[in-house]
Amino acid sequence: MTRMGIGSMVGKRIAPRIQKSAPHVSAGFVRETLSRAIHGIGPLPPAATSAQKKLDEEHGNVDRAVRSVISRHVKYAGAEGFVTNIGGLLTVMMTLPANVAGLAAIQCRMVAAIAHLRGFDLEDPRVRNAIIACLIDEDEVPKLVRKKRLPDTPGGLANATSHDPEVERTVSAEVAAELIARATGRRLASMVGRRMPLIGGVVGMTADAWSTWQVGRYAERELRPRTAR
Repeated sequence: MTRMGIGSMVGKRIAPRIQKSAPHVSAGFVRETLSRAIHGIGPLPPAATSAQKKLDEEHGNVDRAVRSVISRHVKYAGAEGFVTNIGGLLTVMMTLPANVAGLAAIQCRMVAAIAHLRGFDLEDPRVRNAIIACLIDEDEVPKLVRKKRLPDTPGGLANATSHDPEVERTVSAEVAAELIARATGRRLASMVGRRMPLIGGVVGMTADAWSTWQVGRYAERELRPRTAR
């Protein structure tokens, strides 16, 4: 089972049917979430600032700093109230649940920090495409590449020889669909949670933390330093 989980897998199947009910969850929404995650959102400072702090704490050891960034963001993701607070800044008048939007912002920030530590320019649109692509379920990416719905894996996108605006739209659209699927899975899980609120809360927090850890490990593997800049 990958980070999507049962609820999100079900959501993936029925998301196309409910997409009209979440019109604001678009490629533009995904880009805005990434931009805020990179430049600072709510109580969180910019991704590069956080990354540099971790690098200083690890005395310049990039790999340890990357693992520290992942660990920190896994803790953020597990703190349900914190995630929802971040999401609230993004989801005013929007139909996507605050928790899902907040989790996306935290995961974008984590991946951006990893990219910065690995020497990538966070203002480079190719790198931003790669950051967003890391939020797609890891097992789904190769399938999307084979179907030509994505041009490459996150690592390939970050190291592309040139920027193609169409790639930007395609990647953002795929992540928007992923967020809708997660939102649908959340709603299904909440139906169970109403009957067993304590268990539902624990399961939700664990799922968010596990999801974030998997996103971080995927980014750690994909965003390797460029051989030529």
